[in-house]
Amino acid sequence: MNPYSNMIKSVSIALFTASSLFFFAGCKKTQEVKQPNILFCIADDATWMHMSSYGCDWINTPSFDRVAKNGVLFTNAYTPNAKCAPSRSSILTGRNSWQLEEAANHLCYFPAKFKSFAETLSENGYKVGYTGKGWAPGKMGEIDGKPRDLLVKVYNENRLTPPTTGISNIDYTENFKTFLNEREQGKPFFFWYGGLEPHRKYEYGTGEKLGNKHKSQIDEVPSFWPDVDSVRTDMLDYGYEIEYFDKHLGQILQLLEEKGELDNTLIVVTADNGMPFPRVKGHDYEYSNHLPLAMMWKDGINKPGRTINDFVSFIDFAATFADVANIDFEEKGMQAIQGKSLVPIFKSDKSGQVEEERDYVLLAKERNDIGRPHNQGYPIRAIRKGDFLYLKNFEPDRWPTGNPETGYMDTDGSPTKSYILNQRRRGESAYFWKLNFGKRPQEELYNLAEDRDCVNNLVEDEKYASVKEELRMKMEDELKKQGDPRMFGKGDIFDQYEPTSVVNFYERFMAGEKFRTGWINKSDFEKEIIKMDD
Repeated sequence: MNPYSNMIKSVSIALFTASSLFFFAGCKKTQEVKQPNILFCIADDATWMHMSSYGCDWINTPSFDRVAKNGVLFTNAYTPNAKCAPSRSSILTGRNSWQLEEAANHLCYFPAKFKSFAETLSENGYKVGYTGKGWAPGKMGEIDGKPRDLLVKVYNENRLTPPTTGISNIDYTENFKTFLNEREQGKPFFFWYGGLEPHRKYEYGTGEKLGNKHKSQIDEVPSFWPDVDSVRTDMLDYGYEIEYFDKHLGQILQLLEEKGELDNTLIVVTADNGMPFPRVKGHDYEYSNHLPLAMMWKDGINKPGRTINDFVSFIDFAATFADVANIDFEEKGMQAIQGKSLVPIFKSDKSGQVEEERDYVLLAKERNDIGRPHNQGYPIRAIRKGDFLYLKNFEPDRWPTGNPETGYMDTDGSPTKSYILNQRRRGESAYFWKLNFGKRPQEELYNLAEDRDCVNNLVEDEKYASVKEELRMKMEDELKKQGDPRMFGKGDIFDQYEPTSVVNFYERFMAGEKFRTGWINKSDFEKEIIKMDD
């Protein structure tokens, strides 16, 4: 008998026993893994810098700050498209707007072929619902003869008396409570808190009256607007509505805490696009696409309180939710997600730049609010990388905010807009009008380290020629890989998609017809047509 046989047998038994224990311990661990709840909180039109975690002193957002302090605060989060519907389309699909056909546009028919992550979660064990504003504005069509909702089920029954006429009467907190009470015990949930604030219209002066703020507290008026009382008042009204959004966020967090669900809930707080002011919402500048983002998840985020400088795109949300829910979204019928999960950042203990490859984001614009001949859009592609923002305007002969005679419809009506238009009409100055409503060159380049407001175009400066070329090539290479029709001479398809509103304000204006726009002021319309070469 081999003298080593007993020893070999003993070692084999020991190894088998150890591996078995490891296997069963692993199984037990797997069985104990609990899918997290997901709470997605999205303000309607808020620029990144206007949450107090980013150093804003004239707007107080303690609930956003709580999420950031107990989780991670992102300093470079961007939407691919700074308008409500296309931004939300990218969130819900994990795809860039140029990959979404009609859904690249505002006021669109959402294509049936693109499934949302909320629909997918609902089909795979999650209780799903939302309150306030979901995906909008546009039409979602039907699936199997039933009206489709990209966020599955709306909870807007509970109402309240709002503090101003500019604020929605939807009681977001009570609706979330109704949702939680309906949920089967132990079942994970996804809930979308879609605040309708700080979307316009505002009740003028409420920021001072109800927010107890003074215009002098605003530390900086962007250099592309005149620094006057009416603009500062407008900004305070906007800030007051952000604080209202944050108040409901705090109440919702309190509900989660009372239910014992806070620790295992991934909480995401952001906004869909920048503030509803001239040269911001609906454009592709730093105030437009750069958005607030904080995430908290006690059971899943290491070393809370970190600040992250990685570039994050809204297409990363769907990938992240698939990762934490442990569901293969594409296997479950979604189109290929282009974003990348943020879970490695959650698991890291690093601050600053965590993943080196996250050093840029791509931005775009197609047709937003209609108001040009033949309902044409204003196509842009852009890249934000390092300290720079490079933009290419594909149709520089068009008016970037819509034709003047139709009220510059790609800029919401506001005291700020009216002041700038009237300032030019009075003959005082056309400087701010040109920045906010005038035509733009085919290319733009801004050094954001020195010019966050994006008013000093460096595209003709030879010192930055190599930077411009590097960014342009990087942008075009990535867009080609993603199949962007603009890169293959087929960008006109975006203008051919039918808008949900068949009203063509340009043709109606030219025919002399009077009409109501609903979201711009009567004073926005030009009494005399401005020539195309002005």
